[in-house]
Order: sequence, then C-alpha cells, then structure tokens
Amino acid sequence: MNYLNIFFFFSILGHLVENIFTTNYTSGILYGYWTPIYGVGIIIILLLNNFFKKKIKSKPLRYIFLFFSSFLLLCIIEYLSGYLIQQIFHKVFWNYKKHKFNIGLYTSLEMGLVWGVSSLIISIFIEPLCIKYSNKIPKFISYILLGLFILDILLTINNRVINF
Repeated sequence: MNYLNIFFFFSILGHLVENIFTTNYTSGILYGYWTPIYGVGIIIILLLNNFFKKKIKSKPLRYIFLFFSSFLLLCIIEYLSGYLIQQIFHKVFWNYKKHKFNIGLYTSLEMGLVWGVSSLIISIFIEPLCIKYSNKIPKFISYILLGLFILDILLTINNRVINF
C-alpha cells in the first residue's frame, strides 16, 4: 500500500505544481486531478534508491549511481511516454523544443538534470517522510483512489481513443 499511496500523492502533487507553473497547457492526459508520470517517476526513484542501498555501501557512490540512473531512465520514460501519447491521442502534451539541449519534443538534458537532482532530494529528504506517513493513510482511501484512477483510465480510453 505504501507505494500506491506514494504514487497517488506525487501524481496529484505533480499535477498541482504543473498547473501552478505552466499556463499554456493542461497537465496530464487523464480527466482526474493527477498526472501519473510523476507518480511513476517517484516510484522508480524509490526502487532505484532501495536497490542501490542494498548493492552499494558508500553513500557518495550510491548517490552518484542514483543520480545518473534516474537521469537516464526517467528521460527515457518521459520520451517514450510523450511519443506514445502523441501516437495514441494525436496530441502533444509537453514540448521541450525550446530547451537548448532538447532531445526531440519529449525530453531534454535540462529535464534529465531535474530528474537526477530530484532523485537525490527525494532519496535523502523525502523518502523517509513518505514511508512514515504513507502507511498512515487508511486502506479504504487507497482503494477509493485506485478505483477512481482505473475509472479515469477507462473513461479516457473510451472518450479519447475509441471515440477519436
């Protein structure tokens, strides 16, 4: 349940932050107030961090591996997500063409640095809080969110893909 709660918290937080700092587009492809790429990103960072904690005893070396693996993996996921969304929904939801070091429309080296630095901030400061508080969320809340999320995915597929 911890990972599910963390996924929803950061999907909603990411959606909120994007809507505050960007005005030229709507965050996410779903109808609900969440952007799953942020939830997926945080879960990947947490899994990578836990993997490196088991394999690498030196903290500085572990953080270097975490930074570069998050940088690379999350850039790949962001790129593939943007590409698939454009292919399925025939719409570009984010565009990094104006970034100096863009990699096509969907990601850039600047965003890779954001992902890498974020992974360090998350692993050092945020992960302990996530674990501490995510298991305090009642299970029925998690199940309600999961049900709403699945319903949102089904509605999105029906209204934006099938009825396209």
